[in-house]
Amino acid sequence: MKRIALYFILLGISPIIAQTGTIKGIIYDKQSESPLIGAVVELLNASETTGVITDFDGRFTLNNVQVGRQAILITYLGYEPYTIPNIEVTSGKDVFINIGLTEAFNQLDEVVLTSNMNKEKPINELATVSTRQFGLEEVTRFSGGRSDVGRLAANFAGVSSPDDSRNDIVVRGNSPTGLLWRLEGIPIPSPNHFGTAGTTGSPVSALNPNMLKNSDFLTSAFPAEYGNAIGGVFDLGFRNGNIDKYEFTFQTGIFTGVEAMAEGPLGKNKGSFLIAGRYSLISLLGVGAGGTSATPNYSDLSIHLNFGKSALGRFSIFGIMGNSDIEFLGNEINEDDLFAAADENTTAKSRFGVLGLKHQLQLGQNSYLRSIISGSFSGNDFNIDRYIDKETSDERLLQYAKVDNSETRFTFSTLFNSKLNNKSALRIGTLVENFNVKYLLKDRNKQPDNNADGDPDFFTFRDIDENILLIQPYAHIQYRLSEQLTINGGVHAQYSGLNKQFVLEPRSSLTYQVAPKHTINLGYGLHQQSIALPLLFLNEEINVQLVQTNKDLDFMRSSHFVLGYDVKLNSSWRGKIELYYQDIDKAGVEPFASGYSTLTEGANFIFDNNRVSLVNDGTGFNTGIEFTLERFFNKGYYGLFTGSFFESKYTASDGLERNSPFNNGYVVNLLGGREFKVGRTRKNIFFIDTRLTSSGGRYYTPVDLQASQEAGFEVLREGLTYSAQYDTYFRWDVKFGIKLNGKVKKRSHQIYLDLQNVTSNENVFARRYNRQTNNIDQVNQIGFFPDFGYRLQF
Repeated sequence: MKRIALYFILLGISPIIAQTGTIKGIIYDKQSESPLIGAVVELLNASETTGVITDFDGRFTLNNVQVGRQAILITYLGYEPYTIPNIEVTSGKDVFINIGLTEAFNQLDEVVLTSNMNKEKPINELATVSTRQFGLEEVTRFSGGRSDVGRLAANFAGVSSPDDSRNDIVVRGNSPTGLLWRLEGIPIPSPNHFGTAGTTGSPVSALNPNMLKNSDFLTSAFPAEYGNAIGGVFDLGFRNGNIDKYEFTFQTGIFTGVEAMAEGPLGKNKGSFLIAGRYSLISLLGVGAGGTSATPNYSDLSIHLNFGKSALGRFSIFGIMGNSDIEFLGNEINEDDLFAAADENTTAKSRFGVLGLKHQLQLGQNSYLRSIISGSFSGNDFNIDRYIDKETSDERLLQYAKVDNSETRFTFSTLFNSKLNNKSALRIGTLVENFNVKYLLKDRNKQPDNNADGDPDFFTFRDIDENILLIQPYAHIQYRLSEQLTINGGVHAQYSGLNKQFVLEPRSSLTYQVAPKHTINLGYGLHQQSIALPLLFLNEEINVQLVQTNKDLDFMRSSHFVLGYDVKLNSSWRGKIELYYQDIDKAGVEPFASGYSTLTEGANFIFDNNRVSLVNDGTGFNTGIEFTLERFFNKGYYGLFTGSFFESKYTASDGLERNSPFNNGYVVNLLGGREFKVGRTRKNIFFIDTRLTSSGGRYYTPVDLQASQEAGFEVLREGLTYSAQYDTYFRWDVKFGIKLNGKVKKRSHQIYLDLQNVTSNENVFARRYNRQTNNIDQVNQIGFFPDFGYRLQF
């Protein structure tokens, strides 16, 4: 009888036992990255006091944590306490977090149990202005984001995305080419499918968000370790796999594709592996998406192997590999296709890969040496065949454009970081990159018929095989003058082997906590970036010789000035205001009076191919004010409002100040979400998220219709460069779904439906000359589009 009673008791509580999860992680000193032994990790808001202490490696494990959103408090003698709220615990997967603690300015005699919400602080402790931390949960939560880190950033203050069909990021009015992508501490090519040489965005991301740990996004006045960028920085890192058990994830979505991921322990030194592969779902379904009726094919594979701690230090291997291709056949596309023309057959292929070896050696308790060696590859092939005299007896197919670009990069990075004391830290390092660039571009567009064969000449705009060496040493020091005042200062240098340039770039910032909940930030940085490589290697025909007349252009130069004010309104609400001014000079412009500047390039698949003999006489500026009001997830809901009001202008060789194509004037985002506990045990979650976005229209150069009709190709009104503006952009997205935690087995499910542009607002993509209609046609961006997703974790 007792055995039967016990059976029914266990049966009754088994769902409760099963519907728990695990939180584990590592606690370390934020400045020296040495593990903290004996730190106290306490689960807050639990029915019973639950806490553990970290082991010799700084590791902790909290078992049998109730599923749902939880919070933990970390305390350690002599260090500032740290609270992490809104940790989403599920029954299908362990939660792993790394937490860096900051040593108190004055040594404490006892542990002070106070709570500070630090989510707004960046991962990089040297980045104190214009920096936002983000994580996997945000990337996958926001509606309309397609699980794309680039589209996530478009919700942040100071950021806009030029159109729905690409994930280019415009930071404070800068061209997307001003963006730097970094992975595990090294620069990488644009991590996107269907990318092209020199660009930083594309229609589909090749970055798997399930691989990412919390990372930083910087919008100006970067610390000294970042270089060769004037717009923004994505500083990404891969998380470690589970060191204790094997876990698996399967998921699918319209844009992310079909995905499988596995992770688990590796070796005897508490190492781990993490590997994920994805394949295009719309390719399997044989349909088009993202503004075209053609079927895009793409796949990617990501790995992170952490070999744990050994006598020689910590070693890890990371990598991404992606492939994509699409074929636009003129007879099969729709009239409103964003990327194709009815009288052309176009094929596009792209490749992307990164493989790196990372080593970190602890030097005593307060210092470490981190070195990375990596190789990366990116390339794209693009071919256009145009029908001449289509649908007539003289119809023929003529090769009209050929592109074959590849870039191979070998990178070595090393840095020495030392926590000098509880008030100061030093970081010095260098980055060496060697590029092998092979570019081929042949095109008939807008070319004369000099050989009198009846067709425009097939001119070779680029045909190069070059090696470029770029060296970037830097030094940065942080000093805490008091508990309220912190100063950062550093210098970054760049040397280009292409034209023997050497430049120095000072950086500095100041953070002053004027009151417990009020902080003022000041930042300054001088930043320089090379002109986009597709422009540097353009050919110009001089005395029947093809000469690369842009090859010796200097770096563009940009001075950033930032003033920020942060306020913690309460434990859940945060407000922020930033004022900025960016002064740019040494941009590339034409040697005669025109409205062209290299500052206007970058928000498309291609660069102008007729801009030769450029000189570094162009200038520009970006200035604005940004507002952020954010409610962190608490009591079942969150909210985010960001507003950016700015001007982005440039001056070319004709001396006229013009709007840049990225001068929207304003961008406003309003996001919110709510979670509801459902089910008998209240352990499952129904959620709904929404996003409203509005911005001023982009500036563009009007088409000269008469000249286009006479020429047979689009001719722009150069005298009115970027003088016209598209209508205001507006979009509303709604996402809802359910999260189910397994009652018996270690398993969780998530299903969602993401309704993008629910009002089907007709936002303008372009007004362009159409050879078939012989008129100027308006093409709109993507209308209403439903996305869905399913995830299984076990």
